[in-house]
Amino acid sequence: MKFASLGSGSAGNALLVSATSGATTTTVMLDCGFGIRQAEQRLSRLGLSPSDLSAILVTHEHQDHIGGVFKLARRYKIPVWMSAGTYQGASSDRHDVVVNFCRDGDKLAIGDMQLTPFTVPHDAREPLQYYMSDGCFKLGVLTDTGLATPHMVQALGQCDALMLECNHDSQMLADSSYPAVLKRRISSIYGHLSNQDASNFLAKLDQSRLKRVLGAHLSESNNTPELAYAALCGGVKVAQAEVSIACQEIGSDWIDIAN
Repeated sequence: MKFASLGSGSAGNALLVSATSGATTTTVMLDCGFGIRQAEQRLSRLGLSPSDLSAILVTHEHQDHIGGVFKLARRYKIPVWMSAGTYQGASSDRHDVVVNFCRDGDKLAIGDMQLTPFTVPHDAREPLQYYMSDGCFKLGVLTDTGLATPHMVQALGQCDALMLECNHDSQMLADSSYPAVLKRRISSIYGHLSNQDASNFLAKLDQSRLKRVLGAHLSESNNTPELAYAALCGGVKVAQAEVSIACQEIGSDWIDIAN
């Protein structure tokens, strides 16, 4: 089982997760905040095309996550999964797209993977995040939430790998030129995790299997990769876990959970 970010940040988000069983490979995309051409280019960098995707899962209706979903799904006949609230909140043209609804705790069987959505607090209609398994390894994803809840700690325990939001450095946000209302939104319980929030959340998890942590959704104005990296390292309690950071421009390379 392996995963890779196609790009992570306020200008667009997409994550690939791939699992192989025998001669069969299942690859799903989590969110697509990029236009068709850019999504194709970013997939090509990782050796794939949209026709290789078995499904697209959506976390919520904000444009940096859903902006390219329906166009890509329609062109390449890819089924989509999302919550009913996200569907209602989406403003995109959804005709000729197969949309399946899911909610907290559902078990979604897609090819060689099982994916489980869980609820998070964020300023969207019915936001979900996901963890997924190929039967041997577990990958957890947590971005776009302002509060780390006990439900999330339970959902993401015993992950082999984790993609975790490190949106902002609290002091950089406080000192920024952002309007006060935007600062309050970002730092609220329905906003985004700060570096320290992410570190504190990581420290609460059962890390007994944890080998890889990928920091994600960094603010270009109110964070740096160095600060996010240091915060995540501070939350890691096991020697075997390796920390890296996804960027907006290229995301990340493939990360093989088995290695």
